Amino acid sequence: MTGYAKVQSTLSQKKVNIEIKTLNSKQLDLIVKLPAAYRSHELEIRTLLGRLERGKVECTLSEESNNTATADFNRELLCARFNALSEVADDLAAISLDSRPALFNSLVTMPDLWNAGTDEEVSDADWTLLAADIERAIDLTDAFRSHEGEVLERDFHRHVDLIEQMLAKIPAYEAERIDTAKERIRRWMDEAAVKEVDANRFEQELIYYLEKLDITEEKVRLQKHIDYFRQTMSNEPSCGKKLGFVAQEMGREINTTGSKANHVEIQRLVVVMKDELEKIKEQLGNVL
Repeated sequence: MTGYAKVQSTLSQKKVNIEIKTLNSKQLDLIVKLPAAYRSHELEIRTLLGRLERGKVECTLSEESNNTATADFNRELLCARFNALSEVADDLAAISLDSRPALFNSLVTMPDLWNAGTDEEVSDADWTLLAADIERAIDLTDAFRSHEGEVLERDFHRHVDLIEQMLAKIPAYEAERIDTAKERIRRWMDEAAVKEVDANRFEQELIYYLEKLDITEEKVRLQKHIDYFRQTMSNEPSCGKKLGFVAQEMGREINTTGSKANHVEIQRLVVVMKDELEKIKEQLGNVL
């Protein structure tokens, strides 16, 4: 969801810089910074920005005047404030004649003493031009995000492919895993000095034990989740949340496979799959 765009809009008497920055967020979080003249159009600007759907979006408008602005200074207000503060300071014996210039300098920096004539509301004609340029800035932001999305899609495919490759290697160790489990049970019986064993009952208990270790369903479900992850990336716009849910399901199957593995090589494959899935999850916040 990271994006950036800057557009300059030329109006009748001034130029306005439009800057849009977007960062990751679960919802659409709009921050709109406007000069006073444009605040009456804030709701319309927010409606336009709604096209960005998700993310922390900061839109800033700043003016550049095309002509030499005349600044009005409120002399009477300055004098009144200076005299009032001087009287208070004299009463408190806290100010001397030498320190009055500092008092004056601090007063003239007050913004309400100046009026540069920038508070006039924007005309309808200028607003039409400005709205079109805001739309253009949004289009550029979307293009920026789309480019980032293409890079992420390739990265996701690479990680999903590696998970699938690790999944395909598991069957090579399953037969060995079953033989190891059978041998372990026989060794336990020998160590327990069990002399007579009912062969049928032994096979039933062995099958029950091996069923607890069976990971066929987990492998099938994980493969289906992998296929669905790819399908969602390719066919659905604004799929970030859905991909997050699919990734959670993939993680559940991988974790269950690891807990049932009982084989060092399978567990190593599971560790690799977990690592690749974490890399996917780290980037899912960047997807709309």
